[in-house]
Amino acid sequence: MERIWLDHYPEHVPADIDVPNLSLYDFLERTTADYGSVLAVIDGNFTYTYDELKEEVDRFAMALHNLGLQKGDRVALMLPNCVEYIISHFAVQRLGGIAVQVNPMYQESELSHIFAKTEPLVVIGESKQKEKLTAAASVKFPIFIDRESAGENDDQFHDLIDRVQSAEQIPKAVIEPKKDPALIQFTGGTTGSPKGAVLTHYNLVANVLQTFAFTANTLQRPGEVFMGAAPFYHVMAMSSVINQGVFAAATIICMRKWTVEDAVDMVERYRPTYFPAVPTMYIGLLGYAEKHPIALDSIKIMTSGSAPLPVEVLHKVEQMTSGVISEGYGLSETSPTTHRNPFRGKRKSGSIGLPLPGTDCEIVDLDTKEPVAIGQEGELWIKGPQVMLGYWDEQEETDAQLQNGWFATGDIAEVDEEGYFYIVGRKKEMVIGSGFNIYPSEVEEIMYGHPSIRELVVYGVPDPYRGETLKASVVCKEGESLTSEALTAWCKKRMASYKVPKIIDFRTSLPKTSVGKILRRQLVKETMDHMEKERSQ
Repeated sequence: MERIWLDHYPEHVPADIDVPNLSLYDFLERTTADYGSVLAVIDGNFTYTYDELKEEVDRFAMALHNLGLQKGDRVALMLPNCVEYIISHFAVQRLGGIAVQVNPMYQESELSHIFAKTEPLVVIGESKQKEKLTAAASVKFPIFIDRESAGENDDQFHDLIDRVQSAEQIPKAVIEPKKDPALIQFTGGTTGSPKGAVLTHYNLVANVLQTFAFTANTLQRPGEVFMGAAPFYHVMAMSSVINQGVFAAATIICMRKWTVEDAVDMVERYRPTYFPAVPTMYIGLLGYAEKHPIALDSIKIMTSGSAPLPVEVLHKVEQMTSGVISEGYGLSETSPTTHRNPFRGKRKSGSIGLPLPGTDCEIVDLDTKEPVAIGQEGELWIKGPQVMLGYWDEQEETDAQLQNGWFATGDIAEVDEEGYFYIVGRKKEMVIGSGFNIYPSEVEEIMYGHPSIRELVVYGVPDPYRGETLKASVVCKEGESLTSEALTAWCKKRMASYKVPKIIDFRTSLPKTSVGKILRRQLVKETMDHMEKERSQ
């Protein structure tokens, strides 16, 4: 596809970027050389300048080197948002190791799958995870962190750093950025067994430069304060907070666990200028703001990822702050960001925006794989410097998703004449009811306009007559109530009848992954189990 979107790039945003021959550790080294006295990290009562952060990184790299870690060895990071995560991340990169990002909330079976796939030499986690980690796998070097306990061997992480007198004698690993993996990021697992996307130094460096360039000078270097609320073990926060934060010589605020009350307190105390988050976080802030006055005027840029952000939510959040929300799009396999709405310039409601500099896109027919015309729906394919090397130990899956550098996203999209892209739905989530193709995300977007709805999800369930039918699980705002009949009547005025959910389920909450993505599959299973139980009675 011709890059029709370039005509709508804001001023100062380049069509392409030159990706330098750098490793992720080089970001830290260069920022420290230029801005060593700048405050790098705030983690509770702990603060670090860039000089101090790099010193800790280098000493921990020496400790890992002493354990025998070599280039290509895997290190699993199973931590909350904390300075130790950032230290570990860059120490592994200095040695040419491969960081494996692991959700601390994973249970034994989930950990066993990841550890069996990647065979990490080292696992870094909190001491309260000892029993779970020990049961999941036999790891040669488990390293535990415990800031609160004074017991012997409880805080091996800081003990290892304290033992290192000097890290000057260990050389940096020789990195070939396009070939050498920096990270294995497992996919969310909401549609099957998680697969490990292998991201190289080149992929991750490129995506930082792409996203930073797209801010069109809205973010400065140095001088920004990045809010680390989204979990670091998720590729979005790892890239936009840790990697981009260090590149920008920003101050990174570590929020160990998300609560709306703590988030408001930290925003008012530390005055962040950049706030990457997921939709459920913004929805939570809106709910809090309905009852409490909050000061969010320091925030000039917000980004939203991991799931679509309802337009109604976007507008209300922007009214609370002095900044703009740029909704975008990305995947674990693309480091992650590929599209974003301009921070300065035209933004389109419901659009994921324009492809980032250096990114090519095609929308192809689901059957023929041939490009479709502008305005027609098809599968979104992406090519660019941020596209992964492949899946770890999954050659068949890699071959299925990557073809001549093009990554097949599995998402159904369309593009308008100005190059703005729109996600219609996931190929695997598309519902076929009475012969009609229905995309749940489209229905959700409309239903979010109802003033009594706080949160909802739409999904397909088996139907003996229609093949599939739509079901909506709805959470009402506090103090509000709805009936199925009233909501159905409201929907019929706003969408084609075949798109109106035939089943409506009112709930107090929705099941979610740790990064706020609603678990449609779990809701489908609950519904099918209930239907099976009714049939057997």
